Formats: sequence, C-alpha cells, structure tokens
Amino acid sequence: MTKEATTPDHKLDITNLSDAELHAALKEIPCSVDEDAPPPLVELKGLAGQNSALMRCAFPLRFQCTGDLGDYAFAFCRDAEFRLDGNVGHGAGEGMHRGVVLITGNAGCGLGTAMTGGTLAVYGSAGDRVGAAMRGGSIFVRGNVGDDTGAGALGGTIVVGGDAGERLGDALNNVTVFLRGKAKSLAPGVVEAPLRKREEVRLGLLLMGASIRGAASEFRRVIPKARLEAEEAGAGEIRPNWR
Repeated sequence: MTKEATTPDHKLDITNLSDAELHAALKEIPCSVDEDAPPPLVELKGLAGQNSALMRCAFPLRFQCTGDLGDYAFAFCRDAEFRLDGNVGHGAGEGMHRGVVLITGNAGCGLGTAMTGGTLAVYGSAGDRVGAAMRGGSIFVRGNVGDDTGAGALGGTIVVGGDAGERLGDALNNVTVFLRGKAKSLAPGVVEAPLRKREEVRLGLLLMGASIRGAASEFRRVIPKARLEAEEAGAGEIRPNWR
C-alpha cells in the first residue's frame, strides 16, 4: 500500500457513528471475489479526534482517511490496510496483529505497543515507548522518537529515520532497531553496530515495503551487546563450507 490516494469504492462519514455502528456498516461492504483484485477501498470522513477509532478492525478492506484520530486508533486490528492523512494520539496500533497502517502525521506515546505482526509506519515523529513489549511486525518512524523506544520488545523490527530519546532499547531481546540519527542514550546492555550486508539488504526491502525513501546504508543497528559478541565470534554467521 502506497501513500498515493486513489478513487474510493465506498464512502462513510463517521462523525455520528458509534464503534458498533461503524463495524456494522463495514460488515455490509462486499469483498472482492477475484483473488487478484485489490480489496475495496473505503474513504472515511468525519475524523475529529475520536478515541479507539477502528479498534479491532478485522475486515479485508483498504481505508483512506483524512483528519486526526485520538488514542488507540487501529489498536488490535488485523487484515485491513489503512492510510491516514493526519495525526493520532497515544497507543496507535497497540496489539496490532496483521495488516498495514500508514500515518502521514505524528503519533503520541506507545506507538505499536505489544504488536505481534503487520506493518506500522509513521511519516512524522512519535512519542515515548515506541514498540514497547512488541513481539513481531515492523514499525517505521521517519522522524524522531521519544524515550524508552523498544523497551521490553521481544521480537520484530523498529526503524527510526531521525533521532531517539533516552534509554533506547531497554531490555531489548530478539529485536533489531535501525537508527539513522542519534540517541540521547542507549539502555544498559545494548550497543550500536554497523550494518552487515545482509542487514542492509533486508532494511532496504523493508523501507520499500513501507513506502519510505532513504538509503539503508545510512542506518546503524542497535542490538543487545551479547548478540554483537556472538556475531563477532562467528556464532551469528553462516560460514560456507569450502571443502
């Protein structure tokens, strides 16, 4: 899903709709029976900072939204693809399972907290605790992120195009943080490391998938110190057999 808008198949005004009413309206939209055809595109209007908007949305639809949403937008969603031209509050994409969420503005604290899959991209900046306790999926922030990014994360990938705040990577486990700018401080037990060639290729594909421009070679990795030591000892590399 790219940032460019296209002509919608359906339009909904959510100004006076409750969450239950919105979900009921979305359930009535027929999905394409052609597996090669893209899912129907739904344009949502009337965005005015609503909290919990599109929470637990599990419809195989594409959404085109303009305006701001409040806290917990797109939380626990799956299967759907969202493009929001606006800002979101705290907890956007929390617990996200699958799908794609592209936000062209800024996000508050807790972006992608405890997400387990999918792609969550913010083209502005985000607050504290981006990707905290995440277990899978990919988070992209083109701008800056706040303190405690990646705190307690157990799986997945976090890409930061700008600078990071304090304690980047606190209790980071099997997660890679790609950082283009500078961090105010790294948490104990994590270090910055240059990109290896295979990581550069992987990051380049991730940036393309999230429709984010930029050269992968401009980034560095933030990983657990023990992981870097294992790589340097050869434990993290696949060694060819030349016999």
